[in-house]
Amino acid sequence: MEDQVIADALCPSWALSVGYIGVASAAVLSNWGSAWGTWKAGVSLVHTGIRHPSSVMKNVIPIVMAGVIGIYGLIVAVILAESITHPTLGRQNTYSIFTGMAHLAAGLCCGISGLAAGGCIGIVGDHGVRSVGYRASAISLFPSSAAKSGYSAIPDQDTGGDDDVSGSDDQNKLFVGMLIMLIFSEALALYGLIVALIVSQHSYSCAEV
Repeated sequence: MEDQVIADALCPSWALSVGYIGVASAAVLSNWGSAWGTWKAGVSLVHTGIRHPSSVMKNVIPIVMAGVIGIYGLIVAVILAESITHPTLGRQNTYSIFTGMAHLAAGLCCGISGLAAGGCIGIVGDHGVRSVGYRASAISLFPSSAAKSGYSAIPDQDTGGDDDVSGSDDQNKLFVGMLIMLIFSEALALYGLIVALIVSQHSYSCAEV
């Protein structure tokens, strides 16, 4: 009788709800961040592609990196869902609140990290892709006569002996800078994934009582 009371305290019926909230958090929040990043970077990519179509395939990297975040959430959600145990045939709950809280923490670690990383990738990708496109097309960010000239006469390579950098060199510098920022933004989601995988291994079953 005493063992049954302890089991009811450690494995209440609502513990399953906590675990499944962790599963939903990992999937939904990560996909939210992935969609946010894809939306921000995708819109700027389409706008930039109108004037500079040759840069579309190179600048698609932010969209790919944003999509990977959703995979992180899928991995954690599947692992957590498979770890949730069913009640026994005798209607005894074996899923403890300890395990439920661990799964909730794992889901939130992965989900919120993915949401933050997706927003960061989207904003960096948005401004980065536009900057590369502006440099390629010599579009001025401020209203002036240069903004009405369309494509400029900036060469793709250096033609003079001066120290000014023009054309593709400037574009490459902008692109490399954007790529470095995107990599460290993606790392935020990876950190959350690693912690989530570690925390998800913490479990306690009431079948052991």
